[in-house]
Amino acid sequence: MTVRTASGTAARVISLVGAVLALIEVIYILLILFGADAGNGFFRFIASMAEPLALFWPGLFPIENYQLDVIVNYGLAAVFWLVVAGVLARLVGRW
Repeated sequence: MTVRTASGTAARVISLVGAVLALIEVIYILLILFGADAGNGFFRFIASMAEPLALFWPGLFPIENYQLDVIVNYGLAAVFWLVVAGVLARLVGRW
């Protein structure tokens, strides 16, 4: 029973980490959409995490409209993290 509980806990932690990574991407998208001041410390903090977490997605689909570009590319990165975390959590949970 303790092995099953441990794998369930690990799966929940993996899911939580994936959700946090996706949330960072979503917050970055919202900051861009609402025109946040790029010089603000909070904006820079979120951008410093969101940009590396976006991996290869930014620029994958070049779109002329900057806001739409951010929504599509960083949104795909958020979905990517949710899917990867979900798959890993499911694998760990079955172990």
